[in-house]
Amino acid sequence: MNPALERIKYIAAVVLYGTIGMFLRYVDLPSEIVAMCRGLIGSLFIFLYLKAKRKKFDRDAVKSNLKWLLIGGISLGLNWIFLFAAYTGTTVAIASLCNYTAPAVVILIAPLVLHERLDGRKIPCVIAAFAGIVLVSGFWNSASGNVHGVIMGLLAAACFVIIVICNRKISGMPALEKSVIQLLVSAATVLPYVVIRNWGSVITLDIRSVLIVIMLGLVHTGVAYCLYFSGMATLPVQTVAILGYLEPVVSVLCSVIFLREPMGIAGWVGAALIIGAAVISETLPKRHSG
Repeated sequence: MNPALERIKYIAAVVLYGTIGMFLRYVDLPSEIVAMCRGLIGSLFIFLYLKAKRKKFDRDAVKSNLKWLLIGGISLGLNWIFLFAAYTGTTVAIASLCNYTAPAVVILIAPLVLHERLDGRKIPCVIAAFAGIVLVSGFWNSASGNVHGVIMGLLAAACFVIIVICNRKISGMPALEKSVIQLLVSAATVLPYVVIRNWGSVITLDIRSVLIVIMLGLVHTGVAYCLYFSGMATLPVQTVAILGYLEPVVSVLCSVIFLREPMGIAGWVGAALIIGAAVISETLPKRHSG
């Protein structure tokens, strides 16, 4: 594997994720339905691609990694559910801030869980990136959220941590095969939540919403998750965590540029901190043992 190429793949996926919020503004459907459709369409797209390439699933690899595939897929679905609940239980800014505590947690537990050496030089980068998230969120300008919303946001972060760990535990499986299974499991996990939340409701469809949901499923899920899981499986978790902070920066920039939403000085400072932390972290020279 080419580390530089894997970084490019992961950054491309993160950038795609950062544009999702912008497109969701034009979708007139409950967010949990959009999430479930993303999982179904994305997994179907990747499955058909594998079929076209005449690539067969390695059943032995699936069996040997089944535990981590299931836990990772369920965690992905739960991450969506908890994050949506956080958005309804508190402000979007506070919910996002809670969710993005995950990368810092990943870096701290990696030495214990994944036995990866903690590079102390990257700790200031993590702190700077998290400070940037606080500034970008602008949560102090929002109404205080309730405890339930904050707890849901932290649970979403916990699920993200589990996803990263599971994908590092999976071995001997190509990113495409892994993505199909985890996306299917995540969609199945979200399904009961969709039924409960929308029981008795009338769902109306319009052409624009349908087209955007299809695009989110094909590009922002099918393509993006292949890139995402490929990078996550090969890059150090510290790199995964810090580069993951670029997602909210892209999201904020899209809202400013395309949706004409204002961002104050604190927001721009926060975005600069996050980007700077990512760049510095990735340009640090490797330490040589001995």
